[in-house]
Amino acid sequence: MVMGKLRKVSEKIFTPAALYMQKRGISPNAITILGFIISVAACGAYAYRHVLLGAFFILASGLLDVLDGAVARLIKDVTYFGATLDAVVDRYTEFFYIVGMALGGLVDWAVACFALFSMIASSYTRARAESSGGLKNCAVGIAERQEKIVILVAGSILYLCFDKALLVSALALTLLGQITVGQRLYYTYWYNKKRGLRPAQ
Repeated sequence: MVMGKLRKVSEKIFTPAALYMQKRGISPNAITILGFIISVAACGAYAYRHVLLGAFFILASGLLDVLDGAVARLIKDVTYFGATLDAVVDRYTEFFYIVGMALGGLVDWAVACFALFSMIASSYTRARAESSGGLKNCAVGIAERQEKIVILVAGSILYLCFDKALLVSALALTLLGQITVGQRLYYTYWYNKKRGLRPAQ
């Protein structure tokens, strides 16, 4: 939630980069796909226990996730397909981050599964709230995508002096993800109750 507010500020910072991409004819969707490819690289880095390299790739893919939207708005090319592609790719990137850590033995597989479930569940709750819950925007909750990236990168850095740091990060994502689900469900309930909305027939 906090990082979500900073996203708008970061987009302004990335405006020069967005202008460069525009001049080079690089589309927002191409940037999204590049972020996906880098997330696969992050998976490989963690699988071979190159933790700092993995953290670098996570940061890079996260920055591209901000940049694709900035470019789309700059060139007025915001499309339904682009928004859908971005959301789907975000779920894949989260999958590769966590699976890479599990493959490298940095996180137990059971914990990895719970972390993945929580991350996907919080995103799915938002998607359902916006598609059939009567909300135009349900970007609420303690752990949005930016917070997830910060937690994983912080865990990667702390891993240098504490070998359970990424396990703690995965457990934190599990807990915060479920809290976010609850927050989004409550917000959807409160929004609909306040406005007396009912499902469309």
